[in-house]
Amino acid sequence: MPKRPNDRPNDGAPKRPFNPDGPKPQGNPGAPKPKFNFGAPKPKFNPGAPKPPFASGPRPPGGKSSRHKPYPAKGGKLKLPHVPDVDVLAEQEPEELAELPMFTELGLSDQIIRAITDLGFEAPTPIQARAIPVLLTGRDMIGQAQTGTGKTAAFALPIIQSSDPSLNEVQAIVLEPTRELAIQVAGGIHDLGKHTGLHVVPVYGGQPLDRQFRALRAGAHIVVGTPGRVLDHLRRGTLSLASVKMCILDEADEMLALGFLEEVETILAELPTERQMAFFSATMAPRVLDLTKRFLKDPARVSIESKRRTLDTTRQSYYDVQPGKKMEALARILDMETPGPTIVFCRTRLETTDLADNLRLRGYVADALNGEMSQQERDRVMRRFREGQSDLLIATDVAARGLDIDTVTHVINFAIPWDVEQYIHRIGRTGRAGREGDAITLVEGRERRQLQIIERMIGATIKPVRLPTAADIAARRRDVFKDTLRLALEAGEFDGHLDTVEALSDLYNPTQIAAAALHMLWQERHNAQTEMSSEELAADGERPESGMVRLFVGMGRQDGLRPGDLVGAISNEAGISGRSIGTIEILDKCAFVEIPSDEARNVVNALRNTQIRGKKPKVEVAHPAGAR
Repeated sequence: MPKRPNDRPNDGAPKRPFNPDGPKPQGNPGAPKPKFNFGAPKPKFNPGAPKPPFASGPRPPGGKSSRHKPYPAKGGKLKLPHVPDVDVLAEQEPEELAELPMFTELGLSDQIIRAITDLGFEAPTPIQARAIPVLLTGRDMIGQAQTGTGKTAAFALPIIQSSDPSLNEVQAIVLEPTRELAIQVAGGIHDLGKHTGLHVVPVYGGQPLDRQFRALRAGAHIVVGTPGRVLDHLRRGTLSLASVKMCILDEADEMLALGFLEEVETILAELPTERQMAFFSATMAPRVLDLTKRFLKDPARVSIESKRRTLDTTRQSYYDVQPGKKMEALARILDMETPGPTIVFCRTRLETTDLADNLRLRGYVADALNGEMSQQERDRVMRRFREGQSDLLIATDVAARGLDIDTVTHVINFAIPWDVEQYIHRIGRTGRAGREGDAITLVEGRERRQLQIIERMIGATIKPVRLPTAADIAARRRDVFKDTLRLALEAGEFDGHLDTVEALSDLYNPTQIAAAALHMLWQERHNAQTEMSSEELAADGERPESGMVRLFVGMGRQDGLRPGDLVGAISNEAGISGRSIGTIEILDKCAFVEIPSDEARNVVNALRNTQIRGKKPKVEVAHPAGAR
């Protein structure tokens, strides 16, 4: 997740202080509460029927319903940004995102801000910036935004803020259409509320019921579940909604499309009379609107509409990457593309510094740019990038706002953006002033779904590209080298070496002289760069077991090397038992073997002074990626 004004006019009425021990407000004390009876016929809803007194009666002074009382931030009075009574429509251009408030301006508690900081998020997305203030007032809400716009935090943060960890009861419930979403959302709420002491329990089909029984019995403040499984727990009496203060229906359109209408209606009918409810949906289909009319009370509407647009001067592509291998993939892409000034986008501040350090260790000139840097540090980094002293700018979205550098040739999404506006804002940094640019996105695993959402919203297909192999990179280097040589010949700045060539011409063919000179120049340029296969690039970065060290051996399958050869050489020459030798990996041009750490020097020296398969191999301690 990237996770990206005062109360409404109160007519001069004093604000009511939060009193957890005081009497709960009653919407209609005389009305009997319906009993939960699954044997009874399902009640028919009539949108034209008059609303109950709590909905149709006048709102109390202050324009704020007494049935909604946000849990105050620790250590003081809750201050909320202004929320208009009219519908909120945010249709932001990328450059306008800078106008959004920061998380610290949304009235969130210190514990929540601390968790957001721990996760490395700097600013809310449009849906978060608009929805959080509304929900913190306790008002019902309809949120319309596409999947992947950061909706989870938009409702998760108000849920956490309004829940009391000292009360051992379910205070909020979130309904999700699929178990995958239930697991994902529960994890997100847990991460955002980790400093509050709140317990989040996901309930969904496919997991043993007894495990969920125990989790619910142990104490759950927030439940995230699929309609079918939530209903199952209600029937069994293992879940009670009597104390629920907030209910969220997430992905409402998708939920109804999957046939959960009856289950949703039954669950919502069991909620207490005094509760807050919010529907989040990408589209407002008639069935969704019908639900909102039946169950929501004077809802505010927050609509984030992503414009379907993209940039014609920017070539867009993506690479499928194995999980955990983005660093290796990025290095290969940079070697293959040989880009000019490039901005690499990350999601968090920590990611920018780690990636910049890793790239520098690999020989790239990279600088990090994030929100934690002082203005002096930021100016220094930007000056280096503009003057060409650094090739790569590793930045977060917030730090990159306002950048206006026409010479940027590439934008690389190391972390896929959460929403389409972020994506458009990022790729808008290249392809400027009539120039063409390239936008590259690294995608691993489940991120393909987010990429498909972006494609749908921009109305364009992002081209898949095969990750370059070592042979591709070598061929590309030769092409670049040939172009460099052609430019040197056209410049004609080599008269000082003509005498040397003429002197050698009596002994060697001019073609041989040119080839030898090129060979020397090539070796000088690429001596430190080992051309490895894709397998080797993937293996270079593995960490050994505890107490072991990983050795690099400069022989591989192409040399006929087998595991037995290494075991025999280490045992015979270093005097180590074969049982002490750990994992052995034989690749095309090299091999890796793990040995006890205290025997590393002994084994390295022994292997360097012996022959394996008729060759004396190069042997050294292997360093994990990022530690070189």
